[in-house]
Amino acid sequence: MIPAGSFFAVAAILFGLGVVAFFVRKDLPTQFLAVEVMLNAANLAFLALAKPARAADAQAVVFFVITVAAAEAAVGLAVILVVFRRRKSVRGEDLRTLKG
Repeated sequence: MIPAGSFFAVAAILFGLGVVAFFVRKDLPTQFLAVEVMLNAANLAFLALAKPARAADAQAVVFFVITVAAAEAAVGLAVILVVFRRRKSVRGEDLRTLKG
């Protein structure tokens, strides 16, 4: 049986990698994937918390986070696609000059 601390360590590493990737990389798809990695790290931490307590509440929260991540993926990829069609670039620095 794997101890809960191992799950927390993996979740912390994943979340840290997501934060670093979000702030270091400047292109939108990489930042988008970094957010997904951070959400999955949060899911892993929630499940690690629920395992010893045998609580179903954390599992419900995980399903909610998965739903939010799916909605974020749909909307985020659509926005990235529209930005690429108009700007021919997906770099975040190029979006500072967007005007309505």
